[in-house]
Amino acid sequence: MQSSDASPSGMHRLLILLCVSIPSFMINLDSNIVAVSLPSIAHSMDANFADIEWVISAYTLSFASFLLPAGALADRFGRKKMLAWGLAIFTLASLICGAAPNVDVLNLARGLQGIGAALQLSAALATLSQVFRGAARASAFAFWGAVIGIAVSLGPVIGGFITEHFGWEWAFYINIPIGVVMVATVLKTLDESSDPDARKLDILGAVTFSSSLFLVTLALISGNHEGWGSLPVIVEFAASAVLFIVFLLAEIYQKRPMLDLSFFRSSTYVGASIATLVFAGALLTMLSYLPIFFQSGLGYSPQGAGLLMLPIAVPLFIVPRLVAAHLIHRYSGRALLVLGLLIVSAGLLWVGAEITDLSFTKLLGGMLLMGIGAGILNGETAKVSMSAIPPERAGMASGVSGTIRFSGIVLGFAVLGALLVNRIGSYVAANLPGSAEDVNTLVRAIASGDLSGGGSASVREIALQSFSHGYQLILLGAGGFALLAALLTWVLVRSEDTAPSSAHAAHAPVE
Repeated sequence: MQSSDASPSGMHRLLILLCVSIPSFMINLDSNIVAVSLPSIAHSMDANFADIEWVISAYTLSFASFLLPAGALADRFGRKKMLAWGLAIFTLASLICGAAPNVDVLNLARGLQGIGAALQLSAALATLSQVFRGAARASAFAFWGAVIGIAVSLGPVIGGFITEHFGWEWAFYINIPIGVVMVATVLKTLDESSDPDARKLDILGAVTFSSSLFLVTLALISGNHEGWGSLPVIVEFAASAVLFIVFLLAEIYQKRPMLDLSFFRSSTYVGASIATLVFAGALLTMLSYLPIFFQSGLGYSPQGAGLLMLPIAVPLFIVPRLVAAHLIHRYSGRALLVLGLLIVSAGLLWVGAEITDLSFTKLLGGMLLMGIGAGILNGETAKVSMSAIPPERAGMASGVSGTIRFSGIVLGFAVLGALLVNRIGSYVAANLPGSAEDVNTLVRAIASGDLSGGGSASVREIALQSFSHGYQLILLGAGGFALLAALLTWVLVRSEDTAPSSAHAAHAPVE
């Protein structure tokens, strides 16, 4: 069942763009609203750092784990159908999140939200790639990136306002009216499309990939508390590696694989995938970490912390428009990816160098650079990655692109969390005499944002300093990863494969 070849125009074109962009808007708005709400959630539910990690990781993990299967489902059963189902599941899960009586129910509902988000994103990007071709596709992806930028811009401010004045529960309840309206709009507006060659679902691939990603994330989070040499953590890492190998073998022998490994023979596709993975792991994770620092380390309210995120968020809204208007017609995708990664790296290193001074004004310039680089990368990574895959496999393409992006967030959040806890632990152990049990208890409290120090002024100062030094390490580490990714992207991505949009426009039809 294929969509019509007729070119959408006028109001119908706008409605199609809104149908594929607003689900992504909801996903990103929800993520950034919740990031500002984390300290309030931790306080109201008496949650430790591991619990806080799972509020983010349960969502992004299920999201990343189900994106590939969701892309296959969209190709097999129809993109419109999967988009509507994804919106419905996401909306229901948001209701459960807001009403959750404890952190366990909240994290389970966050996992359900991630499944709905995966269905939304894979179907939305597949529809975007199917309907728009040639130069029109570049403009459509720029519009999509700008809408995400709006969500990221509004998320911290709305999240801070809602948390401070209505309670963190309303960070989830706000999704319900949007979701209901969007389900109705999608059903009325979109034409159904699918891949006519998709006949059989790759169940073995879906199970092994999802299980592998879950186990490696579980090991990274558990290692902070159980010890990296503990038997359960070692078993989790080993089982994850075995399952990933089984997944690769399953994809090689499938006639119609969920992940067509042949696309990774292209150095351009590999380079774009590295750029996507590191951009997500190094930069997008900071949208969750920095609001915690602003509230716990600098003492701002949730609303104040949300406003402090605007130097990153506002460029994410503005820059994609500037890129679409002035850069994509002049510079290759390779040049734009490298430029974005270099700017992100410079911003992360700047903020990392200054953060221990505990002064927001010293962080401002670095945060602006982070936002500018992210604005370049946000739409460009998806566009370059999906341009290497035929439109009839758009569901798989969107699934792979989204999986890499959100796997980067999952793994980045877990790895940076491990670095944060270890750095705090080293600092506290070196500056505060006491038993290992007392030190571990204090470290867990500090990592979750509790810097009270049990009422002692001297312990409170150690807690604050260890917290800022922990953040310095993760920012500098993330900046180093982004710099390395820029180098690899320059080496692997070929400029002729990612020529400026004006060069493609002369040869590609606009549908």
